Amino acid sequence: MLLCALVPQGHSETAFALANFGFALQSKHMEPKWAEENLQTIRTLMERSALYRRALAPIMLFAGALGLSAATVGLFFHLDSIRAFGTLWLGTAAVAIAGAFLIARQQALKDKENFWSPPTRRVGQALLPPLFAGMFIGLIFAFAVGLVNPVVLTFIWLLFYGCALHSAGFFMSRGMKLFGCVFIGTSCAILCILVFILPQNIEISAHWIMGFFFGVLHLAYGAYLYLTEKKNPVA
Repeated sequence: MLLCALVPQGHSETAFALANFGFALQSKHMEPKWAEENLQTIRTLMERSALYRRALAPIMLFAGALGLSAATVGLFFHLDSIRAFGTLWLGTAAVAIAGAFLIARQQALKDKENFWSPPTRRVGQALLPPLFAGMFIGLIFAFAVGLVNPVVLTFIWLLFYGCALHSAGFFMSRGMKLFGCVFIGTSCAILCILVFILPQNIEISAHWIMGFFFGVLHLAYGAYLYLTEKKNPVA
């Protein structure tokens, strides 16, 4: 409309023809390039699904062993206050993230792959928002406000972590998305049982819950990936 107002009445059809011609040229130039980049990304993700799966097995086993160790430390030393609980598990999460980064980098070097590739960036971008939100809320509740107990904080972490795994599952193997759904569904179910079914006077240590989810479940998933790697390399 602005183009018609600036062009004399007799030349409006010519102006529209030029505008459409320019838009068509721009579309023809941009759309193939955009489509080619997206197809290349999808192809790379499919080709690397087996590589991601091989890297996931040691990462899950490492995270599971670390989770069981942290739960054992928390139970043995009675780290039940919200501040002690938050310090232990936030520190454990930091070690787990650093260890996962090193394991994935070592796997990429072993397979002569570029570690920080576009598919890897997409996985990182999917994981980062839920993980950051969960750690930020944990820091606030554990060290600034203190309004929640360790059990409530545990389920907040489980939900955010499950959402992170589910988001990363869109760019990785199908099992990762299902693993995230297990975290989300099981944590919600256990929370409902604790609130509505079990008597209120029963106290359950949050370390048991964290040890089960971040220890046992990770070890089980890592063992599954390791045992089925040769039989079914692509999930």
